[in-house]
Amino acid sequence: MSVRTVTFGEIMLRLSPEGHKRFLQAEDFGAVYGGGEANVAVSLANFGCDASFVTKLPDHDIGQAAINSMRRYGVDTSGVIRGGSRVGIYYLEKGASQRPSKVIYDRAGSSIAEAKADEFDWKKIFAGAQWFHVTGITPALSSEMAKATLEAVKTAREMGLTVSCDINYRKKLWDAETAGRVMSEICRYVDIYIGGRDQASELFGIKTNAEDDNDMMCYKEAAKELADRFGFKKVAITLRTTLTSSDNRWAAMLYDGEGYFYSRSYDVRIVDRVGGGDSFCAGLIYALEEGMGSQETIEFATAASCLKHTVEGDCNLVSVEEVKLLAGAGSAHVQR
Repeated sequence: MSVRTVTFGEIMLRLSPEGHKRFLQAEDFGAVYGGGEANVAVSLANFGCDASFVTKLPDHDIGQAAINSMRRYGVDTSGVIRGGSRVGIYYLEKGASQRPSKVIYDRAGSSIAEAKADEFDWKKIFAGAQWFHVTGITPALSSEMAKATLEAVKTAREMGLTVSCDINYRKKLWDAETAGRVMSEICRYVDIYIGGRDQASELFGIKTNAEDDNDMMCYKEAAKELADRFGFKKVAITLRTTLTSSDNRWAAMLYDGEGYFYSRSYDVRIVDRVGGGDSFCAGLIYALEEGMGSQETIEFATAASCLKHTVEGDCNLVSVEEVKLLAGAGSAHVQR
């Protein structure tokens, strides 16, 4: 029986200039839909999993287009609430070489940002589900969404679901002090922690003694301290080294309460970085749901994310077979 995973968050309309044009050069914008939790659901659906996405969207054509963008990949959207006046928008200018990418948000007043916590019936939403995934973006949208996220993880824990959380701290949405306070409460009900190399320090004051981005072994103590403080069963930390906007080094580690496991490191030439962390989350969830061992799990999740960096748009449109080929040291030769 397939594990049913529920994700909860905001899906936005992404508008991007063609190629690597700057905003000031743009005469038209390409449109796709995406968002942290939505991207995870799409990745899982592409892996053949039973994935559901919960949000609130306006009852008009743009809201319907966002829903359709999920349905086309087999994501269940029956838990989406309709109402409110707008879909959040973000503008993405892709960086190149030494010029960084740039994101401008236009999401204030979106349907989910103005939703009330009591609009979501979590016991009904979680009926028949075994896994719940959320990120630190959703509680950053409003005090009501912080309340809704806390109620969701509490209910999921009561109903026996495994709960995973990608900390996903966004400085443009809230400050570190507020985020640390809110996420500390939410993390009490989380089984699987996922975060970038600096987020435990920024939000929870858990320091490492890493001297540079290549010093990956120094994250062992941070992972153990996170697990000890919040009771996480597993802690995954992504280890991105930004060489330029076009080239990153990508790896990750997993602490499972008994040992530390490091993936191989990938030198990635980036096509589209957005959704890289989300694809890692989906890979990790899939691997754990499939009962993979810790080393195989971190290799699968990291390889899935590596491949996402080569895919245009927010979502990771790759198969399990493609991920396993790369995780098993597969080549980039044409597959004939």
